[in-house]
Amino acid sequence: MEYISTRGSAPALDFEGATLAGLATDGGLYLPREWPRLSEAEIRELRGLSYAALAVQIMRPFVAGSLTDDELEALCEAVYGDFGHAAVTPLVQLNETHWLLELFHGPTLAFKDVALQMLGHLFETFLERREKRLTIVGATSGDTGSAAINAVAGRDRVEIFMLHPNGRVSEVQRRQMTTVRAPNVHNLAIDGSFDDAQRHVKTMFADQSVRETLNLGAVNSINWARLMAQVVYYFYSALQLGAPDRKVAYSVPTGNFGDVFAGYVAAQMGLPIERLIVATNVNDILHRALTNGDYSTGETTATITPSMDIQVSSNFERLLFDVGGRDGAAMAAQMRGFDVNKAMQLTNAQREGAAALFTSARADQTETARALQWAYRNADQVIDPHTGVGLHAALNADGIASGTPIVTLGTAHPAKFREAVERAVGVRPSLPSRVGDLFGREEAMVELGGEYESTRDFVLANAVASAD
Repeated sequence: MEYISTRGSAPALDFEGATLAGLATDGGLYLPREWPRLSEAEIRELRGLSYAALAVQIMRPFVAGSLTDDELEALCEAVYGDFGHAAVTPLVQLNETHWLLELFHGPTLAFKDVALQMLGHLFETFLERREKRLTIVGATSGDTGSAAINAVAGRDRVEIFMLHPNGRVSEVQRRQMTTVRAPNVHNLAIDGSFDDAQRHVKTMFADQSVRETLNLGAVNSINWARLMAQVVYYFYSALQLGAPDRKVAYSVPTGNFGDVFAGYVAAQMGLPIERLIVATNVNDILHRALTNGDYSTGETTATITPSMDIQVSSNFERLLFDVGGRDGAAMAAQMRGFDVNKAMQLTNAQREGAAALFTSARADQTETARALQWAYRNADQVIDPHTGVGLHAALNADGIASGTPIVTLGTAHPAKFREAVERAVGVRPSLPSRVGDLFGREEAMVELGGEYESTRDFVLANAVASAD
């Protein structure tokens, strides 16, 4: 499998190269040169497989040429044999139409574990093969940081610098990062928003003074390997609900567009998805873009769903590239204009291409709380606020054929946002026993200003040189 950049001028790479590179050298994001396709008969044959066995079948075409079948099977068994639920991502029925896909049974209680545990193993495999080191620089609005740190902590050939917006993640999210005491882990709390942190990361990848010293890698969803791993749970849930003989719709709470783009990939592979509902909070750049073509930033508003407090959705570029004709030069020009103006209009081809599969919805904090109350009163389910945004969108979805199951992605354990959950439903969720001592652990993090230079200088001063 060969991977190309959305901006057209970076060299094509194999899966191993794209995984270790993360962001393309031209600033674009890697995508397969073409989508692998499964026939209805081939999808039907996947029914009844364990999660790990299904992951092997879905990932195989994407890793071709970089991993043998035996290597891929060993990785999937190692990763998905260590989740807190035997089904890895179990389905829960809410009523005759609505379902909840629980994605929070990994070690840090968030959907990011499903992909980042795999990415940590891939890094180790490929770096050992090359006898190289990798310096990961990432930004998090909450869950990516803890999942990435957990995935790479203590690994010999990797060190990680994780940026989070100071004071803008939940206490549980912060502690899951800052209480990991490993010599290869550095937590940086920066002044500003997640978008500021993400901008620092992208600037660092383009900074020659950094690239001359460090071999940089990415764990954010700009890394293709993360999205590849997330495709699996769309197939896993759809197969249980009757695919390929029955279509399924999904409501996906998202800020950075990675989780819902994985659903788009599943559809391109042949999974019969009726609709992908992009559910946003009041930081609604994706809703505006999909509704009227207006992709423009505004001020980031702090909400009870901090992982979605995002104004620039990095993975949206992948969709715009794919539905807009895969013209790298045009995509590069469009994104240059966005970087300057912080605004752009989608082309007709992009709007029409997205509308073929996507709709969107926006939930404010009152609507989110009502969705949490609906789940508790009607299905005895305590859900987190991010999942509540998705459930609000699912409950209010229209244009979906009667009898089509609608699956809301449950992206985080409710105990990660226990104050907000308690205010909404009167129940204070407890942390699972495997992380129950979180509040007794010592924290360690470095607070930095909001300017890029502070982040760059800290990374260069504390990282082990790794560039060739």
